[in-house]
Amino acid sequence: MLSHRRDIKGIFILAGVSFLISLFIFFSEVLRVFEYKVYDIFSRHLNPLRASERICIIQVDQQSLDALSKQGITWPWPRQIYAPIIEYLSEAEAVFVDILFTEESSYGRDDDKIFGESIKKAGNVYLPLFLSRECKIITGDDETFLKRIAIKQEFSTPFIYHSFIPPVDALKKYAQGLGNVTIMPDEDGVYRRMPLVFRLNNHLIPGFVMSYFVEKRFIQFKKDAIYVNDIPIPARDGKMLLQYHPEKNPFSVFSFVDILNAYIRETKKEQSSTPKTFFKGKTVFIGLTAAGLFDLKPTPISSTSPGTIIHATAFENMMDKHFIKSARVIYIVLLIALISAIIPYIVLRHHSLGMNLFIFFISLVTIFSFSSLLFRLSFYIQVIPLTVSLILSFIIASLYSYAIEGRERLFIKRTFSQYMDRKIVDYLLKNPSAIKPGGQSQEVTVFFADIAGFTTISERYAPEDTALMLHQVLNGLTEIVIKYSGVVDKYIGDCIMAFWGAPVKTKEDENHACHAAIECLARLKDINGTFSTKGMGEIAIRIGMHTGNAIVGNIGSDRLFNYTVIGDTVNLASRLESVNKFFKTRIIVSEETIKKTEDNFLSRELGLIEVKGKTIPVRIFELIGEKGKVSSEKDAFIKLYNQGLSFYREVKWKEAKDIFESLLKDSPDDGPSEFYKAKCEELLSGIPLTEGWSIVKMKEK
Repeated sequence: MLSHRRDIKGIFILAGVSFLISLFIFFSEVLRVFEYKVYDIFSRHLNPLRASERICIIQVDQQSLDALSKQGITWPWPRQIYAPIIEYLSEAEAVFVDILFTEESSYGRDDDKIFGESIKKAGNVYLPLFLSRECKIITGDDETFLKRIAIKQEFSTPFIYHSFIPPVDALKKYAQGLGNVTIMPDEDGVYRRMPLVFRLNNHLIPGFVMSYFVEKRFIQFKKDAIYVNDIPIPARDGKMLLQYHPEKNPFSVFSFVDILNAYIRETKKEQSSTPKTFFKGKTVFIGLTAAGLFDLKPTPISSTSPGTIIHATAFENMMDKHFIKSARVIYIVLLIALISAIIPYIVLRHHSLGMNLFIFFISLVTIFSFSSLLFRLSFYIQVIPLTVSLILSFIIASLYSYAIEGRERLFIKRTFSQYMDRKIVDYLLKNPSAIKPGGQSQEVTVFFADIAGFTTISERYAPEDTALMLHQVLNGLTEIVIKYSGVVDKYIGDCIMAFWGAPVKTKEDENHACHAAIECLARLKDINGTFSTKGMGEIAIRIGMHTGNAIVGNIGSDRLFNYTVIGDTVNLASRLESVNKFFKTRIIVSEETIKKTEDNFLSRELGLIEVKGKTIPVRIFELIGEKGKVSSEKDAFIKLYNQGLSFYREVKWKEAKDIFESLLKDSPDDGPSEFYKAKCEELLSGIPLTEGWSIVKMKEK
């Protein structure tokens, strides 16, 4: 029970604040990009509908380009090569040629004429045109053409254009329908929506696939929406939200050259694996998928989806009425209000942090589960506004609880938890002698992580942006170190120092350190993704680790001290981090660390090195990844590298050089292979060998 009426009043005030902030974020759409990502995830994993078997795609792929190139036919192909394909598809319901033919063929007018005659004979071909916002004079012939293809009804659209570029006359006059091929991505560059109709002066022009529905009279234009056979198409800002299938190629896909060969076989009365009758009654899209033809676009399913997939998906959605409906704004607002009111009340009824976190995560799971269920029913409710409302409500209620239940103790615990795992904090609370000034020698694994080229980064961006980048990187690395029971010792500019093995020593310390190092690189990819959305460049980190004895404890004066490690082990770990620059690697660990982790982690030896200021060489390794999680290709790469290193040490420099050269063909940026290839070439040139010739001496710290 709540003990005071003022507490109830406080709940209402804080719930109101949460509600207003959530509404502001919702209507300002500052988190829209995150909502897009949620939709993408749902599209990849939650669409239960199977792709239509009535839709096929014939792709101009690399296989087709290569096959015709061998016959002396290079891109752009003569247009008459499309004629047999069109003839082969003459029994299809519709053929959408997703290729612009806006200029006369370089092979002459007869080339266009042959293609045009095939279009005329088939009577089922739809061609794209291109609308432009450039102001140009519309001729009388243009007006006649526009009247032919324009929609004969009125409808409001936000997409206004002033000129157009149609296919050449030999083609457009025989096309069954024509429509604007332009599609616009969302703010993050991903294609999730399809514009339906466009305004060109006084004419309403259909989109590319919409031209089919207009020509077949399947479309009705009403004041509130566009209808397909009396079913409204859900649209926002003139665009239909596409319901993608999770597969990258959900429809039946054929290579252009395979269909061309099938046509040739049938003309010779030979049996074909894809007979002409296969396409009877189906809708076929012909488009470009070869990477060099520049029609690959990011979609929720893939960053390199062929543009034709987008049009085919839109066609299927409209033909089968597989529409995604979005929740109305009023419903989102009501749900935000409900969350903002209930969560603070529930949280403040329970004084247990564990219980409050349990309630929070159950609520979070409920939101995503409910949204996922609705998505499988073709109804999308925005997840991010509800999640933001939940987080804000929980934070506000938790802060209020924190203020009335003893902020000092909570503050102390949170402060310790920022750089130590909770188990270590509990240990220190139970063993106060561990935090007295002084220290003791014990084995630890020391970890250094540094941002590569941070000086250049700080010169490129404003101070506040640099500080934000540094905060996000160090915060992410800190979380991982703590996750794997490490102690964050200190931040040194753009570098983080951590260690394992104290104050609590376990058998898994070295394994935890290696796990943390690998996960730090994975986390950096996510952080770079966030930077990319903000228009900021990517950053890289270098990690060095060494296991050995060091002085551990609270080092300093009676009044000011830090729980830290000092000694040669620390210095060597720091030097190994810098050695990454020499070998162009990301994680370098000493032999002492590898000996204790080699059963669980894959690594490759880089050799014996003599760091600057030291006379005793140390054997170092690059940490690759956890065994069982490294790809077979990478594993084979490392085995071949190790063979090359063995040859190098056996003075078989020619054989070693051949191996390193082959490795560089597969991975041109592989620093260790590049280094040893250069060393082999140097040794093969006949320079005299000296004692310790295989030791790499570092000239820089």
